[in-house]
Amino acid sequence: MNSLQEIADLLKTIRSAVIFTHMRPDGDAVGSAMALSRALFLRGVRCEVVNEGEIPARFFCLPGMDTIVRTPTFDAQAYICVDSSDEARLGYAQAAFASGAKKKVTVNIDHHVSNTRFCKYNFVRPRASNCENIAELVQRMGVEADALIGSYLMMGMITDSGAFSHSDVNGDTFRAAAYAADAGADVAAITYEIFKKQSKARSQLYAEVISSLRYDLDDRLATALVTQEMLFAHGLKQDATEGIVDFALTVDCVEVSVCMMEVKKGQYKASFRSKGAVNVNEVAAVFGGGGHVLASGCMFFGDFEEAYDRMRYAVSQRLPQ
Repeated sequence: MNSLQEIADLLKTIRSAVIFTHMRPDGDAVGSAMALSRALFLRGVRCEVVNEGEIPARFFCLPGMDTIVRTPTFDAQAYICVDSSDEARLGYAQAAFASGAKKKVTVNIDHHVSNTRFCKYNFVRPRASNCENIAELVQRMGVEADALIGSYLMMGMITDSGAFSHSDVNGDTFRAAAYAADAGADVAAITYEIFKKQSKARSQLYAEVISSLRYDLDDRLATALVTQEMLFAHGLKQDATEGIVDFALTVDCVEVSVCMMEVKKGQYKASFRSKGAVNVNEVAAVFGGGGHVLASGCMFFGDFEEAYDRMRYAVSQRLPQ
């Protein structure tokens, strides 16, 4: 694996870059990509951010989100992947990445323990958010962060750290947050827009899902189900489910919280959270997914009850007896 300084020195030599983020982007993915793109722009590098899908509306509280494209629009010298544990996480953008990767400088900057080191240059360091890695990278590149860089970084840190409440938050997290705040990030405004603000329809969905939580394994496992029918009834999109998985961890007896969202008939996206007794990265890996020890995800296919039983068994095998 490369050092962050090696990555910084490499990026100081490039003239153009495309930055890829993972499918169904969260604040850390978008924040990492946009902060790095802004830093490269300030160095005179032609740059754009690529994501396969629709950017969640709440991120548009910061400028520049409308510049994100679904496929590269020019032949860049470097392809950079941020907050993506493997190529498959790029979704449909994986094809564009793979088609040009052999002829380009490829860089992977991530914080997931399940990262496969799929680029020519790789820096993977587990942190509460990947934006912490990007904050240090920007400094090592010799770029003076402006308020926009600071705001992008703060958005990512707030999102992935649960507003600085998760157990993997440490002194490095707050040092990176201080760097972003000193650059001009408005912590209160970003926290409200990204972490707290919601529509009436979303609050009604949240209440419906939480009221039907399923408890199992002596109440140590709690599972929320969000169906396509629920989303349609409330006029919402899939990004409205962000954060639902975190609620059950506030229940004192729950060790593992899961949100299973119906992507389409016979396909469910599972998000896992753990208080620490269970490594949910291992659980997700059983089903081809991954992420972090305390937060991971995967896909299930087929009947929901069958998928639930498989998930429940995988969790049960890792719960302390």
